[in-house]
Amino acid sequence: MGLVTPELGTFIWMFFSFLVVLLILAKYAWKPILNALKEREDSIEDALNSAERAKEEMAKLQADNEKILQEARKEREAMLKEAKEMGAKLVNEAKQKATIEADKVIESARINIEGEKAAALGEIKAQVANLSVDIAEKVLRQQFADDQQQKDYFKKLMDEVKLN
Repeated sequence: MGLVTPELGTFIWMFFSFLVVLLILAKYAWKPILNALKEREDSIEDALNSAERAKEEMAKLQADNEKILQEARKEREAMLKEAKEMGAKLVNEAKQKATIEADKVIESARINIEGEKAAALGEIKAQVANLSVDIAEKVLRQQFADDQQQKDYFKKLMDEVKLN
């Protein structure tokens, strides 16, 4: 039974050895171990704080990215709107220019037509006058077949011209 229950001398030496080991450990090992544990606890706490700051920074960056995307979308929409307005403006300007050019062409054609019409009327009048003179000459020749009748009629016309 000596193995199960130690004797008092062994117990005292064991207790004394335990105290010596405990004092040596307390003086040389526990302080470094406790300091290492404290440093590890501090580094873990710093790492958790850094992770939290990184998480907050990531959320902030994500918000900034979303804001930048919103601004880019607005700018794109504004540019598209401006391009549409410019396109509509160019189309309107082209329509106006085409209308003005068409009006100029129509007016030019109208002037040409009026000029040709006046020339044609002048030519017709000249032909009518020539035909009238020819017809009158033929009628008068037929009426005044005699030289004496022509001379009398000529004299009468001369008198009328002098009176007027």
